[in-house]
Amino acid sequence: MSKAGQAIVKTQERLVSAIRSEISDAEELLSATADQVGEKMAGLRERIQRRLREAKSRLADAEVLLVDKTRAAARATDDYVHESPWTAIGVAAGIGVLVGLILGRR
Repeated sequence: MSKAGQAIVKTQERLVSAIRSEISDAEELLSATADQVGEKMAGLRERIQRRLREAKSRLADAEVLLVDKTRAAARATDDYVHESPWTAIGVAAGIGVLVGLILGRR
């Protein structure tokens, strides 16, 4: 996968993480205000529930997009390995040597 593709996937992963955090905060707030009564509180709870539904929808969309990008990256990697097996073996061996050197210095 290209560096731009990797950056997109990382950005999407951060987005999914941020949305999950947003959902968790909203659910916690709803739980904390469950015993509160009054018109203002009911309005606030309704807005929070609406935003929670929206966040869950965005999360589902982001997860689908992330899965699609990951699959595309896996396909591209698979295609590259099949088209250039010796290059892929050389790259893997080089990475293995570098990891071995780094671990050997510890």
